This record gives sequence, structure tokens and C-alpha cells, in this order.
Amino acid sequence: MPSVEKAELNAVTGAFGYTGKYIARRLLSLDKMVINLTGHPNNKSPFGNRVKTYPLDFSNPGELVDSLRGVITLYNTYWIRFPRGEMTFEKAVENTKILIQAAEKAGVRRLVHISITNASEDSPLPYFKGKGRVEKAITNSNLSYAILRPTVIFGTEDILINNIAWLLRRSPVFIIFGSGDYRIQPVFVEDVAEIAVVAGHKDENMVIDAVGPETYTFEELVRLIAHKIGSRARIVHLNPWLALMFARLVGYFVKDVILTKDEIKGLMSNLLISKEPPASETRLSEWLEKNANSVGVKYASELKRHYHLK
Repeated sequence: MPSVEKAELNAVTGAFGYTGKYIARRLLSLDKMVINLTGHPNNKSPFGNRVKTYPLDFSNPGELVDSLRGVITLYNTYWIRFPRGEMTFEKAVENTKILIQAAEKAGVRRLVHISITNASEDSPLPYFKGKGRVEKAITNSNLSYAILRPTVIFGTEDILINNIAWLLRRSPVFIIFGSGDYRIQPVFVEDVAEIAVVAGHKDENMVIDAVGPETYTFEELVRLIAHKIGSRARIVHLNPWLALMFARLVGYFVKDVILTKDEIKGLMSNLLISKEPPASETRLSEWLEKNANSVGVKYASELKRHYHLK
């Protein structure tokens, strides 16, 4: 294990990934020591040799305990967007419980966990239900904790906003499922990282809706992106399940999962907004203005990012 003072050491699951990378970057900017726990140990580090990598191997809890010894704060971004193969939401919940127990045994002081708005054990949607079960495991643990509940996180490497722009750039038609009047409240990835690190330095247990200052209907969001990137795509409405079939067809050609049935249900149920005051200041509209020439230029593949499929 790294020979550093206990108070200096932080662990981030997926520190070379998306949200985890920004959390690690923020910690490093504060001269904190960071280790990376990952299931993809061969991923290239964006931080050179400043961050050492350890396996996030849930089949070996003892190894997880050893990796976490000396860690003062654990920032957990581990989750799955959709089931694939043997990996289910139920398995992701059990894996996270193993990580929580390892943190307890290792003497970790605080856990900062990235959840989702409106997570609930009672949700009919497996993604939100799984997140709710993890939250309960955290609140029942012996760890000091901060649970962050972001909505859709946008930034340079995000998937949803980027791929909406990608489709708007390339297709003469963009399909909106249903009425398009369901709402979404995007939050900037760097703001989520800042909120996480600030929460990591506190002592009290807390649950924070990490949401941005702007709320759009889905149609308003699509039209905003189209306007900012200069797309002339015709925006049309379609029955949600026909739209899902179209998304699956596009997914076949790009070799990815564009959208899932549960994601459509969650969005149309207004689960990606919060009743709490905004926790960040960065406005998607302003970010799009600054990044109009780059957003959506390349397709962002979920399967390549998390499953390393070609």
C-alpha cells in the first residue's frame, strides 16, 4: 500500500472513467493523494503516475480491504447503466455492499457515494430501485456518509447530451418519444465533482440532490442542442415504443445501446428533476455555447467505455 499519511489518502472507484476522473482531478488539485479502484486495470491513466491503481475485485473482499487500508475518504462512482450478460442490477447492488463492508473493515472514515435523483427501494424501475437499495445499505453502515443524487451529468465525455448532438448532426430526422413535455435538469460534471469533494471533507451524514440551475422539457433540450450546433434535423414525435425500436436500430449500426426501455420510463416519469434548490451554477445553455463546435462530433459508446467492446 502507498506509504502516505492516513489523512492524505483518498480512494475513487473509476478514477480514470467519467465522473470519477473529475473527482480525482479535483482532489489532486488540492494536493490530496488518490488511489484508483477499478475493474479495468489496463485503462490509461490521465494523471500519469500520480494515481496508483488497485483492483476493484468483488470476488476478493480481503484484497479490497487491503487496498482501502489508510484511506480516509472513499468516493464511489461504481454502477451499471443497464444489465449485460451476468451483470444485473441485483449483482451491482451486492457488489456495492461488498465494497461498503470492505470500507468498514479497512477503517475508512467517510464514504461519498454517487446515486441518482429519486432513488427509491420502492421504484418499479430496476435502476432507481437498485440505487435505493444501495443508499439503504450505506445509511445502515457504520460509515460517515454523503450521498449525492445527480440527474443527467453533462460534460466533455458525457453520453446523453453528446449523442443527442451526434444524431442531430448526422440524421435528417430526430425522434422524440411521446409528447416530449417530461422534464430534465442537467448538472455539470465538474460541479458534481466539486460537490462531492466538499461533502467528503464534512463530518455529518447528508443526502444532496446534485442538480443544475436549468430545467428543460425533453423537447426544449433537444431544440436547444440543435440550435447551438446549427442542426437542421426535423424534430418529430413518435410513440415511445416505436421510438425505442428506432433507437435499437441505430444502436445496431453503432454497436451500442442507445437507450433502454427503463431509461425512457424514468425520463417520462420526471425522475431526472429535483424539488430541491439547484446545487450548482453551471448552465447547460452556456456550456453548449462554448462547446458547440465539439459536442456530438464523435459518438460516445457506452459499451466501448465500460465493456471495452470494439
